[in-house]
Amino acid sequence: MLLFSLLSCSNRAAQRMSAQLASDTAQDGNLSQDYQIGAEDVLEILIWKNEALSKVVTVRPDGKFSLPLIGDVQAAGLTAEQVKDAISEKFKEYYQDPPAVSLIVQQAKNQVIYILGGVKNPGSYVLKHGTTFLQAIAQAGGFTPFASTNNILVLRRGENGNKELALKIRYKDIISGNHGDSNILLRPMDTIIIPN
Repeated sequence: MLLFSLLSCSNRAAQRMSAQLASDTAQDGNLSQDYQIGAEDVLEILIWKNEALSKVVTVRPDGKFSLPLIGDVQAAGLTAEQVKDAISEKFKEYYQDPPAVSLIVQQAKNQVIYILGGVKNPGSYVLKHGTTFLQAIAQAGGFTPFASTNNILVLRRGENGNKELALKIRYKDIISGNHGDSNILLRPMDTIIIPN
């Protein structure tokens, strides 16, 4: 009876620690708690007191990853908390008291934008929530001297598989205030093209 009580207390303490760890990661890692995991994201799965089941995994293009014992787990489109709950649920088949699970998003690879052409540092950049077009250009080091800043395109994935959108942006309009809505909020996988 005493052993059962101790194990029960240990499991509750582990769950509290797991919840705190997930909360700290959401705040410190610049990911909100409602961040939806996507393909190519790198996740660290920690199973309390079980190193053999704890793994660092990459979400496959099909939106899943695999863990020993429980197999495939759906991750894409879910929050870290939802995936953690799904893992715990799968462990119920194998454990009377499922182990405490924590999940850390180590790399949010599906939350990127691409900046090509007339900027000092073209490449891919992690998209933080609320990043505007101008902030992204500043991240890339600003325009090069020969950049065609009034012929910029932002290529954006269409919703639900619809064809790609091409948004035209004129830097001159943004800084003059003529078209205040040109300084758009960027979305994951946007590609900014600045001709030279």
